[in-house]
Amino acid sequence: MAEVDVVNNTETSRFEVKLDGHTAFAEYRLKPGQIVLPHTVVPPEFEGKGVASALARAAFGYAREAGLKVVPTCPFMSAWVKKHPEQHDIVDPSCRETLGI
Repeated sequence: MAEVDVVNNTETSRFEVKLDGHTAFAEYRLKPGQIVLPHTVVPPEFEGKGVASALARAAFGYAREAGLKVVPTCPFMSAWVKKHPEQHDIVDPSCRETLGI
């Protein structure tokens, strides 16, 4: 798949990808010094196209730029960050033991 265009929809607190009338998204909640990632939804039409990973890269990139620690409570985001050690430094310390990082 070509480059996935991820948009930060601040009105709905979601990182979104829209393709062919469908929307994939990763919800977030901002807290002082943190971004919580509780839920990711990728419609079947997007599966296998790298959309979920693009959402994760956007969320973690936003956190890094904003100086926020990430609290990945979503199972996908938790699994994704385990595979990306370059992102471990911005995972909130309260989550590291649970994630095994």
